[in-house]
Amino acid sequence: MIRNKIKALRALPSKNLQGFRQVYADYVVLLEEVSVRLLENYNKSNKTNYRFSEIVSDNYAAYLNAGIMSVLVTNHIPKIVAKEFERLLPSNPKDEYPMARKMKRKFFLHLGETNTGKTYNALQRLKNSGSGVYLSPLRILALENYERLNSEGVPCNLLTGEEEIKVEGAEHSSCTVEKADIQKHYEVAVIDEVQLISDPQRGDAWTRAVLGLCCPEIHLCGALTAKEQLIKMIEDCGDDIEIKEYSRLVPLRTEKARVKLPDVRPGDALVAFSRKAVLSLSNYFSARGIGNSVIYGDLPPEVRRLQYDAFITGKSPILVSTDAIGMGVNLPIRRIVFTEIRKFDGEDFRLLSSQEVKQIAGRAGRIGIYDVGYVACMEDDIHFIENQLRVKDEEISAAVVGPGEAILEIGGLPLREKLALWSTREESLEHYRKKDIRDYLLILDKLKPYRLTERVQWKLMMLPFDVNSEELLRQFILFVEECFIQKAGELTKPVLYARTLSQYEEYYQKVNLYYSFSKSMDLDFDEQWVYETRRAVSEEINILL
Repeated sequence: MIRNKIKALRALPSKNLQGFRQVYADYVVLLEEVSVRLLENYNKSNKTNYRFSEIVSDNYAAYLNAGIMSVLVTNHIPKIVAKEFERLLPSNPKDEYPMARKMKRKFFLHLGETNTGKTYNALQRLKNSGSGVYLSPLRILALENYERLNSEGVPCNLLTGEEEIKVEGAEHSSCTVEKADIQKHYEVAVIDEVQLISDPQRGDAWTRAVLGLCCPEIHLCGALTAKEQLIKMIEDCGDDIEIKEYSRLVPLRTEKARVKLPDVRPGDALVAFSRKAVLSLSNYFSARGIGNSVIYGDLPPEVRRLQYDAFITGKSPILVSTDAIGMGVNLPIRRIVFTEIRKFDGEDFRLLSSQEVKQIAGRAGRIGIYDVGYVACMEDDIHFIENQLRVKDEEISAAVVGPGEAILEIGGLPLREKLALWSTREESLEHYRKKDIRDYLLILDKLKPYRLTERVQWKLMMLPFDVNSEELLRQFILFVEECFIQKAGELTKPVLYARTLSQYEEYYQKVNLYYSFSKSMDLDFDEQWVYETRRAVSEEINILL
């Protein structure tokens, strides 16, 4: 309104110039008074201490044209925050880990195709060390290696976002990669599926582990596509490298003929790319009295293990799975059958990449059980599969980095805005790129009404749950209100409303959220109830499958 009046005064004829100057000066004074009040309110709401003179000194023209708040938000604060970013956030991600930089580390790269013994060899070194850590992409893999090490006489703890099991006298830990303790010193570390360092949502956890682990001997297991990227990072850290490349001992053969459902035989694994498709295929076989194991992403690890065991023992002669089968667990699979070659990646349906085809197809064959692994399709897609198996994979060109906690030390802006600015900063090194932080921003938007400290917001946005599930997000907000509005010392346990497969799966995730929220906020909670409920729900899911 003031700006419009000033524009009108500027349009007066020159004979009114003297009067214009006086009126213009009055409006400038009025504008300053209004601006100072606006700034005072902003400082009070955001606990800042911005001064009017500092803001307008280098931005006077913009201030007169757009107002104090526009200049504050678009000019002044970004300049201050940018300086703080430069001061607190190193331009090279390796410098965020000073303890690791003081060490001389040696990396052993175990790289190659699926099902070639890479992780097994690395774990032998871990098993024979005085202390160590195994870092896994999946909770079920962390659980399996926790059990393996303990059964082989190596006391080992388990640490994931959903559980902590401490074993007396243990100097080893089996963890999901996000739980890596970069403050602790280990003799040997094993990081599995290291090619996930390029994953836009989770890759920063692998980058953090590679750059930050305080360990003189680190084994990296994964695909050859990560080789050059890892070499750049390790050499930049000044550490040593030894590389071993692995090839399959069991050959893969493709079958030209299309596979029809009645042609499926024991030892076959059918691969689809949605829960709906997997369950539909499973129902087809179950209706004909053919036992089958089912694997997809939302299944609890306890259920996955029961399903794996049924397939391994022959109780279920065939396996029906999503591409979750492509990571970690080696099973006695005679033939992989692709039921489709397109998958939804969260944004669009696309053809499978060569690496995805190789990861999945590579599960066929098992030394001592099936000396040849076969690959087939249900549609006329075998030429596509053959080409993807032959083609050279695209090299990983950048590791993903996430925001560090140092961002909490930067004042002047809410955490959400700081993260948004962080995400737009260009990386100074080409072999790093920013994490996709859309999930973080969504959580912070939901937390805005509760006026929580940045430290609390940070902890809450790091909780491991699917923020794209409306029901889980609703449960999360209920926990936030209980904890910070009602000041409850203990959260209300989630309730199961229906006994369907999808409801059981969702309820399991709510129980996990109850656990991780309580742990993160140091609340009292019924840990025994968590374990018993998860076990009971897993049994019900297994029965329904």
